[in-house]
Amino acid sequence: MTEARPAQRIVVTGGAGFIGSHTVVALHEAGYVPVIVDDLRNSHESALDGIRALVGEVECHRVDCGDADAMAPVFERPVLGAIHFAADKAVGESVAHPEKYFDNNVGGTARFTALLRRHGVKHLVFSSSCTVYGEAESLPVAEDAPILPAASPYGYTKQACEDFLRMAHGAAEGDLGVALLRYFNPIGAHPSAHIGELPLGPPPNLVPYLIQAVAGIQGPLTVFGDDYPTEDGTCIRDYLHVCDLAEAHVAALAWLEGNAGELDTFNLGTGCGCSVKQVIAAFHAATGLKVPHRVGDRRPGDVTAIYADPGKAERLLGWTTRRSLEECLADAWRWQQRLMNDAH
Repeated sequence: MTEARPAQRIVVTGGAGFIGSHTVVALHEAGYVPVIVDDLRNSHESALDGIRALVGEVECHRVDCGDADAMAPVFERPVLGAIHFAADKAVGESVAHPEKYFDNNVGGTARFTALLRRHGVKHLVFSSSCTVYGEAESLPVAEDAPILPAASPYGYTKQACEDFLRMAHGAAEGDLGVALLRYFNPIGAHPSAHIGELPLGPPPNLVPYLIQAVAGIQGPLTVFGDDYPTEDGTCIRDYLHVCDLAEAHVAALAWLEGNAGELDTFNLGTGCGCSVKQVIAAFHAATGLKVPHRVGDRRPGDVTAIYADPGKAERLLGWTTRRSLEECLADAWRWQQRLMNDAH
């Protein structure tokens, strides 16, 4: 009989956020011990309650992950690896306050990486974004597609963090393995409705706004342009379930364990693009509810279409998406219903 290995602690910065909370649950299910580090600047206390409902008690440190003194207790026991989500993420705010985004996103990543090195942590999974590709020259987008100038300070910080981690990796070859994960469009919620997306203010993204429009929290959904060169005139994106995305982080961590000291980049998406009108139709098919919406002008900065070539993640990480668009939307609506029931 093979002796089970001791449970390994994994630090999850931003672990109370949308993707972070689902990844904490996926790590627990995979046999790791997640350690949440989150100062709750972009998340809610209630997310921690939802996580506990799914996994029981979880170690949590309400500190800035780049604060060496405040982080000292995190490293009092051995840490196998880290998943770094913590960042400011509102595009509009980044335009108004670029210095804040540079300091927290890029500076915070540098400070956190220094702490990992200091404490001998060997594996880092970094939360990046498909925004690094800009208006893609060909579809689907593979990892070797050109990195185009960022459309916002937020997008720039993702590019800069990737560049920094490559430089840091090259400065000490084999010291810290890094998986750079470029997400496409995560949506949905845990099927239990214990955790899900909690936007601060009016949601800037399609699906959370759509959900709130159906719930009557927001006005009708605005479809930003129906004159794009696509089949139905609306923009196309690659939407994946947040639980699929969470499982990709666990797969990336396992890949790092088997490829010590390596650095590589992975696209995380379904490989299929869906238009805005297709998402609206899929929500109706999944829930029986109609989405109040109107067509407006194009929104500056929106690319026509982008969707992933996820083949590399499948080959090297053994990961593919498993949940359908309708499942994503049904889970997101179930989460919204839970929020409304709790409010009453």
